[in-house]
Amino acid sequence: MKFHLIAILSFCLINASAQNNAVIEKFVQTPGFEHASIGFCVKDLSGNEIISYNKATSLTPASTLKILTTATAIELLGENYQFATELSIDPNNSRHLIIKGFGDPTLGSQYLFDTPTAFLANWVQQIQKKFRPEYPIDITIADDFFGYNGISSKWLKEDMGNYFAAGAYGISIFDNTYQLYLNTMRTDTCPVIIKMVPDMRNIIFTNNLQLNYENKDNSNINGEPFSNHRRLVGDVPTKRSSFIIKGDFPDPGMVLGETLANTLAQNNFRINSIETARQQYFKQMYNSYGATSYQAVPFYRELSPSLKDIIRVVNEKSNNHYSEHLMRAIGRSSNSDIYSDPLIEGISRTNNFWASKGLNTDGIHIYDGCGLAPSNSINPEILCDILAYMQTKSRYSNAFFASLPKAGKEGTVRNLLKGTRLQGKLYVKSGSIANVQCYAGYYIDGDKKYTFSIMVNNYNSPRKDVVRAIESLLLDIF
Repeated sequence: MKFHLIAILSFCLINASAQNNAVIEKFVQTPGFEHASIGFCVKDLSGNEIISYNKATSLTPASTLKILTTATAIELLGENYQFATELSIDPNNSRHLIIKGFGDPTLGSQYLFDTPTAFLANWVQQIQKKFRPEYPIDITIADDFFGYNGISSKWLKEDMGNYFAAGAYGISIFDNTYQLYLNTMRTDTCPVIIKMVPDMRNIIFTNNLQLNYENKDNSNINGEPFSNHRRLVGDVPTKRSSFIIKGDFPDPGMVLGETLANTLAQNNFRINSIETARQQYFKQMYNSYGATSYQAVPFYRELSPSLKDIIRVVNEKSNNHYSEHLMRAIGRSSNSDIYSDPLIEGISRTNNFWASKGLNTDGIHIYDGCGLAPSNSINPEILCDILAYMQTKSRYSNAFFASLPKAGKEGTVRNLLKGTRLQGKLYVKSGSIANVQCYAGYYIDGDKKYTFSIMVNNYNSPRKDVVRAIESLLLDIF
């Protein structure tokens, strides 16, 4: 009897191994993967491996890196954490209004508020209690909480200036994004700029846009942080009376200052001056003569939605802007010195946190919180292990799980596996940049619960074919 049991178990193990090998072979032999770097891992929630291929190989994760960022943020900051923005008055100057930002990425955000400008009316009411409209007001936007290195040094120049590469600072407003409206009806000239919303009168565009007949947006808006010069490159669809492309605010603090000043002016206030803390920040950094700190007495505190709501936007919409603020908030929570780099601090604290939980972090090499930097790398296994930890050991397991959209139904994965038997059974974060396609998340079907991470880099086939191959792999595994 014992012999027969051993024989049956051996046969089952051999058969499972053969099936796994066939699944792996089918996937890695996908046309277009001949020169690709591939890794994937599937585990149950106890950490037992189901199937893997190059699980320890560090690969570019694109936006699946947001799993690491959001998991770390909710573990270290808590699901009820809220960002703050303070309205203050200068005790030495009753006409000096100071707006102090603590890194809230949601102020006026379209993703969490039906009326993004609603906070302005509330602010005016609070300001009316402290300031008299007959006297002109000086407005200072203290936006230095994260310093002024608002983007990763590893981001590509071609990405900088676009809405998806917006800088992360102590002050954010309207997702740090403007819309540029174009008229492309004429084919004998470049697209004509109609307007920008919100309007920034000092910005200068060099328009090198061309037209296409494929109904595709291949445009980029290029420009450095705090520079008012922006270059429009690439091509946009022709025959459109109003076509929108989006860029990032060069100076979000100043946009908030001017927006607030306009709103106050509509309520009979006069504005004497508007400035941000940037000039003073660098004077103090080098101990220049005359550099003094702002004195401020807060009289109103604006709070963001809770972190559990913020990470839902990050993972469902793949929001880079929120992600970058989260990574810096992680860093600043351990080091309040505004002259330290919160991005570097956040990355270091993220690595240390997961190492303290017994995970092997040697395969993590990251330079931002959102996955936009092509230099980022992480291995499939640690993403599986983080996902398993968040389900089995985290106090915030429900909030984290709820942040991941359902495949075939929601967010950036609304078309993944749509119409298949796996629709609605995968809770998954997608990730894609040039020549990179990745997915990571959970498979849940009753008592069957697994984590998975699939990463494909440097493929030669169309992206839609890569997605189909990954869908086929998931159907074969589950």
